Amino acid sequence: MLPRSPGTARRAALALTAAALAFTTLPARAEAAPDPLARYHRQHLTWKSCVLGPDDTAGKELEQAGARCAGVTVPLDYSDPGGRTITVAISRIRATDSERRVGPLLLNGGGPGGPSLGDPPGVREAMKGVAARYDVVGVDPRFIGRSTPLDCRWPTGSAWRGAGEDRAGFDRMAAFSKDLADRCRTHAGDVLPHATTRDTARDMDVVRAALGERRISYLGYSYGSYLGEVYTSMFPGRTDRVVLDGVIDPARYSARLWRGVEGANRQALRGWASWAAARDAAYGLGGTRGEVLATVERIRVAAARTPLRLGGHRLDAHVMPVVALNGLSQHNDTAYGDFAQGVQDMLRASRGQRVTPSPWLAGVLEFVLTGTDSPYGSAQAAIVCGDNAAPRDPEVYWRDVQRTRAQDPLFAPVTNNLNPCAFWDRPRERPTRIRDDLPALLVNATGDPRTYYGGATTVRAMWPSSRLVTLKGSDQHAVYGVYGSACVDDAVNAYLATGRVPARDIDCAARAEG
Repeated sequence: MLPRSPGTARRAALALTAAALAFTTLPARAEAAPDPLARYHRQHLTWKSCVLGPDDTAGKELEQAGARCAGVTVPLDYSDPGGRTITVAISRIRATDSERRVGPLLLNGGGPGGPSLGDPPGVREAMKGVAARYDVVGVDPRFIGRSTPLDCRWPTGSAWRGAGEDRAGFDRMAAFSKDLADRCRTHAGDVLPHATTRDTARDMDVVRAALGERRISYLGYSYGSYLGEVYTSMFPGRTDRVVLDGVIDPARYSARLWRGVEGANRQALRGWASWAAARDAAYGLGGTRGEVLATVERIRVAAARTPLRLGGHRLDAHVMPVVALNGLSQHNDTAYGDFAQGVQDMLRASRGQRVTPSPWLAGVLEFVLTGTDSPYGSAQAAIVCGDNAAPRDPEVYWRDVQRTRAQDPLFAPVTNNLNPCAFWDRPRERPTRIRDDLPALLVNATGDPRTYYGGATTVRAMWPSSRLVTLKGSDQHAVYGVYGSACVDDAVNAYLATGRVPARDIDCAARAEG
């Protein structure tokens, strides 16, 4: 889950179109419908090219893969289905094996706030031969990507920050968080009550019906695992095959979901530090894991003392830990190298050198310190804050930060800090009561620093008919089709092909990194 999920940077490049995003109103039917959502369930979808313009790379990838796109009209407020409507944008690559067709496989890549409309080509590649039996459907959930937008006009793409070094820094972050919440109330207050996981699940069921299907299959990563838990609970009997990758314990899903993942992130940082130490000649961060970790700590202390100058940005105690968190989700040489280069940039800046940040670091700084990705951060916060009420007393957060800071001065001031949810309006609905069992396939890495492994084992115990595929010894977030484990990918594809979960849980070994 937070701050961003794998593939988000590529998916976020999807262009917007006013025609697809505008609020719309369906013509009223003359006859009274016993089902208040009948006109949404029976709507005709108009499929067209996914390409929005000459610079629409994602649209071109969809086009090359044979995808077509459509807009699905849904109610803004499900308690008032005759009122204002919004559009949910979807893409579809149709099954080519019509004789053995299973049905649609809906995708959610996580976030919340991450678009998934552009994901079908990559997922079909991971599915290999079984892809021919599915209509692979990418969905930009309500208020995300090409769907009707939600933009609080924030000066940042991320609402999450570190608490800083002292009470003055914490108070600055409280004021920052309150300002973000106030901006959302001003610019998007009319739709905020409807930016929730429950309403996203309701939209999924409208998509199902509009596709003319009795049931759907589902693949959800990270936050998408929670969306899958909610959908299958709200609409029992309407799913066929369900894969949840990076599994969230629904009891822990809240505006403070980050609490408790410090250990997994420290482990991921240590794993990366060992990798960087073996490449000291390339990055100059230290020849042992301890030396590399000491370098990261020196950067943290330096940024707290005087903000580091990185191109046109300033990196302070509130942002430096968020940069570190963004660097720890993918367990591969490329991601490790990007993070190592970013740490090298920060190290040089801490020594007073003039630094032009490397592409990865420049992207993170732009995301965190500018309003370029305001719609992403707006939707993410709106959903998280709209799903569960957060403590409103800043002292609760301050006490938690102070209690955990000594053990973990890098990550704990972020994971325990307040955010705009502390100043949000109360949710309209109570959280969904998750069902007692589901024969789903769960996937998780033991060292996942985003959706920690304990969430997967909890859901596995909660759903005795499910099975868990574990990637052992890897600090990877999102595994199927992302990490490159034949063991994991084959297990998921076998389930998608047969609809039968494995006889027992499966353990897969991490690959040796170069």
